Amino acid sequence: MPAHEHVLIVGASQAGVQLAVSLRALGYDGSITLLGEENHRPYQRPALSKEYLQDLITKEKLIFRSEEYWDEHRITVVKNERIVRIDKDADGSGVAHARSGAQFPFDRLVLAVGARPRRLQIVGADLPGVLYLRNADDALELKARVPAVEDVAIIGGGFIGIEAAASLHKMGRRVTVIEAGPRLVGRAVGPETAAQLAEYHRRTGIEILTDATVSRIIAKGDSVGGVELDDGRVIPADIVLVGVGVIPNTELAESIGLYCDNGIRVDQYSVASDGHTVAVGDVANQPNPVAGAEGRVRFESVNNAVEQAKVAAYAITGRNEEYVGVPWFWSNQGDLKLQIAGLSAGHDRTEVRRDDAKGKFSVRYYRDDNIIAADCINAPLDFITVKKELAKRALKPELERSTS
Repeated sequence: MPAHEHVLIVGASQAGVQLAVSLRALGYDGSITLLGEENHRPYQRPALSKEYLQDLITKEKLIFRSEEYWDEHRITVVKNERIVRIDKDADGSGVAHARSGAQFPFDRLVLAVGARPRRLQIVGADLPGVLYLRNADDALELKARVPAVEDVAIIGGGFIGIEAAASLHKMGRRVTVIEAGPRLVGRAVGPETAAQLAEYHRRTGIEILTDATVSRIIAKGDSVGGVELDDGRVIPADIVLVGVGVIPNTELAESIGLYCDNGIRVDQYSVASDGHTVAVGDVANQPNPVAGAEGRVRFESVNNAVEQAKVAAYAITGRNEEYVGVPWFWSNQGDLKLQIAGLSAGHDRTEVRRDDAKGKFSVRYYRDDNIIAADCINAPLDFITVKKELAKRALKPELERSTS
């Protein structure tokens, strides 16, 4: 791109930050604006449910880069501006209009707008004390309420719910996790790993309820008093933390005619359906990056945000580098560290490895006798070994293409 052109990144997320950083690293010399709707400097989210909630780190430790970095690299960071309308021309350029009335012209638009928490639609869901944990303001509200509470009910046994449960339990609160499905983290891990997670958290003192559906949230005065289940049981709660999934923020993309389906649909270079706009991070629905895999995926992980943003930066600078890699994830839950390498969907065999004396546990997933993924609990060596094996296999198609 010519040096006079201007890239506007809407969303100061992990992916948005990485894209801005990668553009400069690739030598892009045009203008870059990184725009976020929160009144905070760009920050990391994973620690919100863990170290930050427990006051083990300060908010300054969450900040991605210093003001000096942005100044030195000529990246304009804009806080507290929400884009509500985009006027886009056929060549991909246009103007983004903020709720404040400010206008942000661009030659290339990047949507790194992430996702928002799925809201409960039950009686009592709007009571004070019903909280979500997605951004820094959510974490600040939760931290402010915790000192005055004893009982916490967490609706949703996904990563956010379990991580927050472990943190709150370590802070001395009585915690109950209520999961509608048959097991914890059902979309991300297999039944063996889920059972191990539940056993660990129950052993520490967290109550885990599965196959449990919430019928309503009960008021106590002008706030929360408990959670009632379909079977009539009432779980005491001074606050209720909800973690029942997210919804990708596709509204802006849809308004400018981009094809959306469980996120903004992009190609292997992170380019949307108009051939110009780029979408990265939690909002992007992309071709499966696993070598040889079919179908499409929308990942909600730091690793994907970083790697996809790097590929997008290449695309913006005119170089097509296809996104092929090994998805990996992690989740710190108290003294337990879960690491996942690869995608286990479609496996036909599992192999469980455990060392109870050392607290290590892992599940390896195979298809046609080839390892495709692993869940590793407090077993970093297993994780590294499988990740390396998957990465080696991912490189083979590249090598075959280069020698053909």
